[in-house]
Amino acid sequence: MRTLNIDISDLEYEKFGMKNDRFSFTDFIDLISSEISRQNLKKSIELAERYGLSIMTMDEISAEVKIIRNHAANS
Repeated sequence: MRTLNIDISDLEYEKFGMKNDRFSFTDFIDLISSEISRQNLKKSIELAERYGLSIMTMDEISAEVKIIRNHAANS
């Protein structure tokens, strides 16, 4: 087994909710994946709000997707 050393700021350490200085690579990947997912969700919400999609119902969103798919199929 190999050991990998990574420098991380105190702010990032707290942001990722790390409790230990040592953990498995799988646990590290899980921590990073969770943070990336959180950031992607935040960005998606920001974009939805910017373009007015956050107030759309699921039926309205489905109708928009259908229109775009039909347009793409006919082009």
